[in-house]
Amino acid sequence: KQWYQRRVRVFEPGQGNNAYIFPAVALGVMCCGSIRIPDDLFLTAAEALSELVSEKDLAVGRVYPRLSDIKEISVHVSVAVIKRCYELNLATVLPMPDDLETFVRNQLYSSDYESFIPTTYEYPK
Repeated sequence: KQWYQRRVRVFEPGQGNNAYIFPAVALGVMCCGSIRIPDDLFLTAAEALSELVSEKDLAVGRVYPRLSDIKEISVHVSVAVIKRCYELNLATVLPMPDDLETFVRNQLYSSDYESFIPTTYEYPK
């Protein structure tokens, strides 16, 4: 972690577009099958992201939430993007899912797999 200290206040750098906005917009667009990606979706994503910035984040000069919470952040932002796609009649996944958060979570990649190592047994002596 690189922290920059100026006078008495400590500032932590953040990464906006590549870490938070683009992946969440892409997830939302893919989940709802949007036919286009207008600029309005990026504004919607930025507004949703700003809702997650806490007073604690601002106190250390962060304008983004903690990167360690990226999965939850992506879900929140993607849901906002999906809602906007439906409002703009861009979504092709019809009807709109009742629970968008669960819908998005079910689309997320998971690296949890069952073991591919076969079960082994001790050879009797």
